[in-house]
Amino acid sequence: MANHFSLRTFQESLAQRLREASAGPAPTSRLGVQSGGDYWLLRLDEVGEILPLSDVAGRMAPVPLTKSWYLGVANVRGNLVGVVDLSLFTSGVPASRTAASRLVLVAGRLQAHCALLVDRMIGLRNLERLQAMDVENTSGGMPVSWQGAGLRDSNGQAWRELDVTALVADENFLHAGRDGATAGAAA
Repeated sequence: MANHFSLRTFQESLAQRLREASAGPAPTSRLGVQSGGDYWLLRLDEVGEILPLSDVAGRMAPVPLTKSWYLGVANVRGNLVGVVDLSLFTSGVPASRTAASRLVLVAGRLQAHCALLVDRMIGLRNLERLQAMDVENTSGGMPVSWQGAGLRDSNGQAWRELDVTALVADENFLHAGRDGATAGAAA
């Protein structure tokens, strides 16, 4: 029984490490994704799970009278999740649907029950290795709260931070119904 340890000691140690981690500096790593022609950086605590589109495509049902960027609802492990084409929502250009396409599920703590379709995953990016820069607003109009700082990596690639918390609270994002659509129109 040389490997015997106290559960209480383990729990206290884990609680202490969690307190220290939350008191420390904010994480500088972001998840890099490509959506259409745009490159986005997402906070890791705003991402729940990442699935290949092919895992969900057969279980996705379209929703009538919704905007084109709202692709429908999918059954993900018994939970209905709204699927949004991030590129179509942000720039009006649909995401490609290839073997590299992924669904980025929004973290459960945000209670949004949605997934963002992206063209491909790029991987983790360290903010400390990126340079601040001015980038064009991808929506083409007024600045929106969910578009964060513009950054450039050492290869010259432009990135923009995506504030998923602000995105899922954005009025335009929440209003997925097609303009002029009414319940009587389906009859």
